[in-house]
Amino acid sequence: MSSSPKLRPNYTESQAQLSSAAVFLYAVICGSAVATVYFSQPLLDMMATEFGMNRSIIGTVVTVTQICYAFGLLFLVPLGDMFNPRRLVTGMIVLLSIALSIVALASKPWFLFLGLGTVGFQAVVAQVLVALASDRAPQYRRGRTIGVVTSGIVIGILLARTFSGTLADMNGWRSVYIVSAVIMISLAFVFLTVTPDTRRPPSKNSYREVLRSIKDLFVQIPLLRIRGLLAFFIFSDFSILWSSMVLPMSSPPLSFSHSVIGLFGLAGAAGALAASSAGRLADRGLVQRTTGIALLLLLFAWLPIGLLLHSMWLFIIGILMLDFAV
Repeated sequence: MSSSPKLRPNYTESQAQLSSAAVFLYAVICGSAVATVYFSQPLLDMMATEFGMNRSIIGTVVTVTQICYAFGLLFLVPLGDMFNPRRLVTGMIVLLSIALSIVALASKPWFLFLGLGTVGFQAVVAQVLVALASDRAPQYRRGRTIGVVTSGIVIGILLARTFSGTLADMNGWRSVYIVSAVIMISLAFVFLTVTPDTRRPPSKNSYREVLRSIKDLFVQIPLLRIRGLLAFFIFSDFSILWSSMVLPMSSPPLSFSHSVIGLFGLAGAAGALAASSAGRLADRGLVQRTTGIALLLLLFAWLPIGLLLHSMWLFIIGILMLDFAV
């Protein structure tokens, strides 16, 4: 929701201070939206069996969803500079609910892929909300606000597998998407209630100009390139752990069930929740120091994580360290 100063709409929305309840709501919506991208991972076996698909093919479901999420970042998030954010966010949440319903009702593989691709595309509403929270938070509390909202995203990713695996075991994989669709449409209603309807002049910039401004920002602002690169590697580090840990934990000598493996997401969520207050350090002007400490913690977290087969407690400590750093 940000563009170059020349392209940023000149409007006078009240930045009157997001209440703590509103910040918490934004975090819940962000976590719930991003979680929908990860629901399918523990459900692939069930989907493959029901649709009679080869496991190697059904695995591309995750890839399609992630690719569509990337397209959403490029083509949907910039709309925050052009449209009323209250209406934009509400519309995206409603469309996400419809996409989840399509997945739940899918009767053919192509219908499933279409629904999951749309889920990934609309789940970027989380990024729109992060920008909205940053824009409306007072300067002295901006870091803390962003920390809380982005922690919601991390917690949503971590708990997605636990939520979908547990619910699928009880009521089948389609119930995951039905329940999620109901949750998202309910959150859309609450968001409309909590967020004031501010007026802004129509944007004078075309959609093409807004997209072009993304490239201009990347070229003109070195700090943006550095932070973007750091975010890329940090999320890669995060994904390496949570995408690969299923294999050693489900194989001998551990042989944990998927439900037990999903419980490790609770440990990760605890670490991410504890880190939500890190934004306060940024508000005190300690951005560089906070970033440096987080990167070191991220590096050293792999030492106890690497001892998975020797000590489960050390592995859990490693998870806490890594998710706190992220």
